[in-house]
Amino acid sequence: MERNIVFETIKRQSVEELQIEIVERKGLGHPDYIADSASEVSSKALSLYYLKEFGTILHHNLDKTLLVGGQAYPRFGGGYVTEPIYIIVAGRATTEVRTSDGEVKVPYGTLIIEAVRKWIKQNMRYLDPDKDVIIDYMVRKGSADLVAVFEEGKTKVPLANDTSIGVGYAPLSTLEKIVLESERSLNSREYKMKNPAVGEDVKVLGIRKNKTIVLTIACAMIDRWVRDINEYLSIKEQVVNDISDLAVKIAGDYDIKVYLNTADMPEKKSVYLTVTGTSAEHGDDGATGRGNRANGLIAPMRPLSMEAVAGKNPVNHVGKIYNVIARRIANKIYNTIDCFKEVYVEIVSQIGRRIDQPLITAIRALPKDNKVSLNDVNEAKRIADEELNNIVSITRDILEDKEQLF
Repeated sequence: MERNIVFETIKRQSVEELQIEIVERKGLGHPDYIADSASEVSSKALSLYYLKEFGTILHHNLDKTLLVGGQAYPRFGGGYVTEPIYIIVAGRATTEVRTSDGEVKVPYGTLIIEAVRKWIKQNMRYLDPDKDVIIDYMVRKGSADLVAVFEEGKTKVPLANDTSIGVGYAPLSTLEKIVLESERSLNSREYKMKNPAVGEDVKVLGIRKNKTIVLTIACAMIDRWVRDINEYLSIKEQVVNDISDLAVKIAGDYDIKVYLNTADMPEKKSVYLTVTGTSAEHGDDGATGRGNRANGLIAPMRPLSMEAVAGKNPVNHVGKIYNVIARRIANKIYNTIDCFKEVYVEIVSQIGRRIDQPLITAIRALPKDNKVSLNDVNEAKRIADEELNNIVSITRDILEDKEQLF
């Protein structure tokens, strides 16, 4: 069946040419990022269990996680948590499977709790999942007939289980690169070794006005690594200098200004100090889908999908896989065909339709010199067609952590 792939050129300013550009990223320890991660690792744990026990990934969607902030008493030299953070993973999953040997129960609760606990241990240095966090779940039960699932899988490409939109674009702008790399740098293992007082909850908001870039960064500091207000201010200055240097390497011809923890009031010794490295200890809440889009950014100057990618099953939930494949297509077109400033891809599903046959795949490209040949158009369509033809490979790539999801 021929796919409905449409190509059009667009006439407008590129994002780099706009007078104003705004980009945000919520980092590793942000409550919304933690919620996304809890949803995603729970989905992955279920998927791997289904594959191991039944040979196929059964229906589930765990994309409704809520994080309720706790309370803590941070102080210079080290404080303590007074009320734990509460994480509840919600959604639905196949909890019972009918096989030729009878009905098999899936230990979904244990899988979810252990997956979230493991993620916290691996990613949050000072948030103890056994003492500082209550991990819970509210999953609506479902069942599956394994024989029927296998028979359907032999003959059909998965059918879309929703009507939704996937969006991708390329390339990243200078500001987008700076915002993304600033958070990644501060949360890298190398930087934590160099400056252990920097917590995992890092949020970067970038504004570009013509050739001036202003970065406003919120960065939780770990109280046990800070002796007093003077040391706090020294650490803060170091972070500002490090991010300024990083930004200059990415965009040397811009005037760059970096501001950190702008709500601090040093004269009152009121600063962004935490026990655990996340604002979730202060009562800040989080929810799946409220953070970064599938490319890791919140970029209001770009087209975007409001779908929560995290926690959706990686087999036929188009709210997940279409955002991944749209980004793949946009990047491949931009990197392969040397005549576009920007490439945008929007893919629309229709519930019940094969996932490799979207209702429409729209490729919109901004040419460099207002000239696009028929060969370029056909090549862009061919790339999209090829990626859609291999769409089932995305499931494996997601399970192997080869795709960025937020």
